This record gives sequence, structure tokens and C-alpha cells, in this order.
Amino acid sequence: MRLDKFLKVSRLIKRRTVAKDICAGEKVSVNGRLAKPSAEIRPGDLIMIDMKRHILEVKVLQVLPSVKAEEAPTLYEVLRDENKGE
Repeated sequence: MRLDKFLKVSRLIKRRTVAKDICAGEKVSVNGRLAKPSAEIRPGDLIMIDMKRHILEVKVLQVLPSVKAEEAPTLYEVLRDENKGE
């Protein structure tokens, strides 16, 4: 599954267009490497999203084409969720 679609399906980012923009802005890495929106995501991959004041790192547990909102957290495990102090 494409990275931008996974971010949307998992509800880590609410809209696919926003996910695409964040990836294109070099704010997302997969397994330690900057990733394009079209990067292929598989179970076991580590995704890190670096927003201005927030870093979120997750491990992909499963990749499904769609899930209900309440089931979205079952797609990943949060490894790090921290706010950057300024």
C-alpha cells in the first residue's frame, strides 16, 4: 500500500492530500529514510512523522485497504509520541 494511503486509512493523518503534502515536504521517513507519498508500506515498517512541534513514530502491524475509525489504531503501534519544547 502507498504511504499516503496508509496514513489516511490508519487515521494518522485525516486526509490523503494532506498526507501527500507532508510526505512531499520531506517530513515523513520510513525505516530511517525520507519517503515519497508513493513509498510501499508493509507490516514491520517504522514510520516517523516530524511535524513542527510534534514527532510521531509508529510500527506498522498490518496493512488493510480500509477499516472503521475505531479499528484504525490496530494497524500500528505507537513507539514514540513527543512534543518538541520551544
